[in-house]
Amino acid sequence: MKARSSIDVSEAMRLAAAGRFSEALATLRGAMSGPIGGESGDSARKASLEEDPSTGGASPPVGPGDARRAPASSDPRPAARWPAGILGFSAHGELPRAMRALVNRFGRPGPPPRLDGLPAPLPIRPRSILPRGARFEEWAFRNEAGGIGYKLFVPSGCRGDPAPLVVMLHGCTQSPDDFAAGTRMNEVAEEQLFLVAYPGQSQAANPSKCWNWFRAGDQRRDQGEPSLIAGLTRQIIRDFRVDPRRVYVAGLSAGGAAAAIMGSAYPDLYAAVGVHSGLACGAARDMPSAFAAMRQGAPAARTKRGDPESRRAVPTIVFHGDGDKTVHPVNADHVIAQVKAERRLAVAVSRGTAPGGMDYTRRVQSDERENPVLEQWVLHGAGHAWSGGSAAGTFTDPRGPDASREMLRFFLQHANPAIAPRTELATQVAGDDAG
Repeated sequence: MKARSSIDVSEAMRLAAAGRFSEALATLRGAMSGPIGGESGDSARKASLEEDPSTGGASPPVGPGDARRAPASSDPRPAARWPAGILGFSAHGELPRAMRALVNRFGRPGPPPRLDGLPAPLPIRPRSILPRGARFEEWAFRNEAGGIGYKLFVPSGCRGDPAPLVVMLHGCTQSPDDFAAGTRMNEVAEEQLFLVAYPGQSQAANPSKCWNWFRAGDQRRDQGEPSLIAGLTRQIIRDFRVDPRRVYVAGLSAGGAAAAIMGSAYPDLYAAVGVHSGLACGAARDMPSAFAAMRQGAPAARTKRGDPESRRAVPTIVFHGDGDKTVHPVNADHVIAQVKAERRLAVAVSRGTAPGGMDYTRRVQSDERENPVLEQWVLHGAGHAWSGGSAAGTFTDPRGPDASREMLRFFLQHANPAIAPRTELATQVAGDDAG
């Protein structure tokens, strides 16, 4: 390619990182020899994404560890600088075959693809009808790694005793409101009395609002996005009546991969993990390996003995459709294998059909005390969507078993052994004060 083409591709990368995909596409078309995929410019314009105005304004200033009311879509982190090659472009402006196929889809009619390969949904504003006395509020957290907005649901019945907390990590292009509407986790929380937190990724951190599960710096304890998610979790525990022994994390797709990371990095914080259509911690270290892992699966990364994250294998429940064309179903097996490691567990297999008509296979692995440690649901014929979810949100499949209720059932069977019960803590504090 000519030198001019390399310059044009660099400019396209800059536009794409800013969310200006239609302009980036036009620049790419001029940089490459002939149209990409043979689509017309009119089709490309129809496939353009709207820019997210929320990323243009400054978020309220917050000090380290402070909680302030802030829009869930705000993100005090500086806009990410995307170096050449981060999306698969080579330094010389050439597109690898896998990325060329992805970019081709930007020229097709309808919504453009996301970085995880799914078509981006049209912007929606899910309606949220709160029960009387319940709250769904916007907050923000900041530490040395940056800042993040999140929404917190507090059910109307949570008034006295400490309640469990579930941290929900959305998928690419989704928002806290969208994810809450699609999973209906707030409805379950209102019935069974637990808090739900929805951290919100922004386009400043990732153009498609994906959690950066594929970056080495966002896979480690006390670094990057894990430190932000753990930080807001601790903030909620501190500021609300939360039972610290019953704190859980779950996610879909990129959020599922991020949830696996949180369980691996913070076994002292989360009592159990839910991974829906996600990948194992360390399945990728950069964008090329991320596409490879999504396409064909990747073996689970092994943690070194003696590392804080390897001291306890966090109980994990996994959902994955065997018809998933975005994240290969074998990744569910890798998530299970990573948590199981070398332990010998008893296995029980059952099969059934959800009320919506979807068949499934459920595999439960228990320890010598008959405590369920691993639970895997294979959703037969399902694609890349939250099982049993509501059509009010994006990327849901109402036909399947209710993943939200099943995850909560699994979660509540587990309390974090790394944290003493509140009665023991109170006795210890009283003893320290007396001394």
